Amino acid sequence: MRSFPKSLRAALVLASALFVSTGRGQHQGVQEPAGNEDAVAEEVLHDVSGDDLEVESQPNGSFKAGELIMEHIGDSHDWHLWGHTHLPLPIILKVGDGWNWELFSSSRFMDEHHHPASYRGKHGEYRLVGKNIVGTCGVDCVLKVTDLSITKNVATLFFCVALMLLVFVGIARGYRKRGVAAPQGPASLLEPIILFVRDDIAKNSIGEKHYQRFTPYLLTLFFFIWFLNLIGLIPIFPFGANLTGNIVTPLVLAAATFLIVTFVANSHYWRHIVAMPGIPPFVLIILTPIEIMGHFIRPIVLVIRLFANIMAGHIVLLVFFCLIFIFSKNGANPVGGWATSPFVLAFTVFINCLELLVGALQAYVFTLLTSIYIGTAVAGGHDDHH
Repeated sequence: MRSFPKSLRAALVLASALFVSTGRGQHQGVQEPAGNEDAVAEEVLHDVSGDDLEVESQPNGSFKAGELIMEHIGDSHDWHLWGHTHLPLPIILKVGDGWNWELFSSSRFMDEHHHPASYRGKHGEYRLVGKNIVGTCGVDCVLKVTDLSITKNVATLFFCVALMLLVFVGIARGYRKRGVAAPQGPASLLEPIILFVRDDIAKNSIGEKHYQRFTPYLLTLFFFIWFLNLIGLIPIFPFGANLTGNIVTPLVLAAATFLIVTFVANSHYWRHIVAMPGIPPFVLIILTPIEIMGHFIRPIVLVIRLFANIMAGHIVLLVFFCLIFIFSKNGANPVGGWATSPFVLAFTVFINCLELLVGALQAYVFTLLTSIYIGTAVAGGHDDHH
């Protein structure tokens, strides 16, 4: 428990790295006239034309389950609450190569009839095409726009970090006041989990000699992933964002693990990767490239395991939920919707409860594999173990 303040610092480091990666910076064109040699700018200008927006905004009267599912599991510049009610989020754009910035609300991309609209700022005109912001500076040119907006995933990231700070700073203050007395409140629930991560994951995988310096990182990793998984399963604001199901989040976490393993690895670890003792040279020609590839494949395994499991869980929940609207044929056959809804609701609740277990399990697996990788990197020879 004494290492808890260090875990809070580790949480801030992870949050800053995730914010840079999750805030979807995109270059979307060049600030030059469109000519025959610049087909890319012409294509972007065609995509943001008013006619295209009008066609896309016309409802066709049919329920599209795929669009609903992709809207839920993807990122967006606003937060859908219900019906046509959306919570706008800040749009932050860096325009061109200079120090030109645009700051406005995402509600500017909708008119009073909830149809797509453009916004004219200080440096150009901006439209939301799909999930990308495209800026134009006239009839024949497209702005280079870097999108650093606070999207739904970024807002969820901030919320998760604030929630962790609120919970764990409160626990730390409680221990400072009570000392070694019995924990109270959230500490009584989380202390067994903290001890489990410290003793059964960190100490067993890394060893008593090195586990203490990595315990803050492992605690931060476990609770960060677990909190995000739980947040994604609650379908009401400010919850419901699929952050761990976005491949960027597992990628940043796995990259942090990869950097730690790479920089703390001792000579014993690298010697067994490059030239394992006792192996004939002709075997090393085959085995050494495999071991080097294994060092880089490990973080990929972490990314795919977390991303695929969380993404699949959200898709399964939404697919069964959409069956109600599919069987009702978009309101034309309400009997089919009412007949299907009890079974769909029961199965959705069952899957949601199962996802609660999966969320905790994926946080455990990610932390366990990270500790095993770190333990392998810092372990010495047989004499060191004895």
